[in-house]
Amino acid sequence: MSKPKVFSIRNIILLISLIFAVLAINPNPWAQGIQVTSVRGIAAENGLKTGSIVESVNGQAVDSVAEFNIILNQSFRINATYVIRTNQGEVAFISSDKPEIVVKDVQKTNIEKGLDLEGGTRVLLRPVSDTPVTENQINDLIDVLNNRLNTYGLSDLDIRRAKDREGNNLVLVEIAGASRQDVKELVEGQGIFEAKIANKTVFVGGKHDITYVCKDDGSCSGIRACTPSETGYSCRFEFVINLSPEAAKKHAEITSSLETVSQEGGSYLSEPLDLYLDSVLVDTLRISEDLKGRETTSIAISGPGIGASERDAYDDALRNMNKLQTVLITGSLPLKLEIEKLDSISPLLGKEAIRNVLLIGFLSMLSVALVLVVRYRKFKIVIPIMITLVSEVLILLGVASLIQWRLDIVSIAGIVTAVGTGVDDQIVIVDEVLRKESQVYNWKQKIKRAFFIVFAAYATTVVAMIPLLNAGAGLVRGFAVTTIIGVTIGVFITRPAYASMIERLLEE
Repeated sequence: MSKPKVFSIRNIILLISLIFAVLAINPNPWAQGIQVTSVRGIAAENGLKTGSIVESVNGQAVDSVAEFNIILNQSFRINATYVIRTNQGEVAFISSDKPEIVVKDVQKTNIEKGLDLEGGTRVLLRPVSDTPVTENQINDLIDVLNNRLNTYGLSDLDIRRAKDREGNNLVLVEIAGASRQDVKELVEGQGIFEAKIANKTVFVGGKHDITYVCKDDGSCSGIRACTPSETGYSCRFEFVINLSPEAAKKHAEITSSLETVSQEGGSYLSEPLDLYLDSVLVDTLRISEDLKGRETTSIAISGPGIGASERDAYDDALRNMNKLQTVLITGSLPLKLEIEKLDSISPLLGKEAIRNVLLIGFLSMLSVALVLVVRYRKFKIVIPIMITLVSEVLILLGVASLIQWRLDIVSIAGIVTAVGTGVDDQIVIVDEVLRKESQVYNWKQKIKRAFFIVFAAYATTVVAMIPLLNAGAGLVRGFAVTTIIGVTIGVFITRPAYASMIERLLEE
């Protein structure tokens, strides 16, 4: 009988899969520095782009996120000059606001890390409604949330629907690099904005009444003044909005009947413009007498920010302005949301988790190898098993990189499960081949008997994983997805190749 071929079609398929996996992962262990993940405002207007690798700020080299933030904080002042050198060139600009730039360590692979490993905020939201929430309402919620969070400058995010145990629709939001407070403020309120004069609504947030909101433009948006107060400092923001013709007409109708009064050396209308956000009065603006009865389409919106120090007050005013601008641009959410659960994860914990996973993975592979050596007392059987095990992990990571699936702790648990079933299947194949009772069967019959068991186990695993795709409000979806992908890769690529290797090593 002729010897089986070293490079069978099954081994060639495995080799090609490994090559494509490496290309998809695109490893670059020597990559260093920090990378821009989100940029808004004047920095973006002057050419700073997402994905750029930052080399220095104001002549100071930066190698970490902490160094970058320290330099920005030290440089922050009125009319500060910023010179940022990146791998794509130099960007220079002058700003009185702290540049809205979010950075992270340069990625050394194309593998997308989830919140557990990257750090950030995860919030589970429950829509509040007197009637059952429909799929269309959930889709509308996700669209508005995406617009709101992107407008606010939070771009590295994942928003998807989820369900609780009773089958009620929920929304799961995961945002890398966002603070707990930022996320809470943006999603906790429905964002119903109303501007009223004499308790009559003039305009509301959204594109129907507001055609333009000045944002990230210092000529019509910014912090205009900061002064000491009884409790510390108070700053005031201001930005311009443009009203639709319908809203301008309503403004003219309401103001035409108002009287003119003198206040603090100026002449104003008897009723102010009151700004409400989710039924809470956020500011009151006096209306100049020259706007009486006029269909004005341009209005300046202002509001306060307070803090113990001038810097705290400035930051509070900037945060309040961004929130109000975002609500005016995106409009209100179609349903009110309650925060079911809110978690913040530190990036340091993620890095520690990655180190622990790599260490445990190495020790697990070593343990498996030792057990197999003791069990079979044939080292040549252990080598193909270890090759197959590493190949499965590599191909699975390649697929995750290709489809941009975010790997988190539960996804890593799915990888471990898939690899564990792979080792089990390989042992089944070896046992079936080496069993004395099976000597009456030829090689193909032995492999056929082994793969009957393998495919039965595969089908059972996939069926068991399907309910987990939406279980736990979608928090364990990563486990189900990676397990299904992993066992599929094993059954159709790596385990047939392993059988070919065993055939070469054991068949006489």
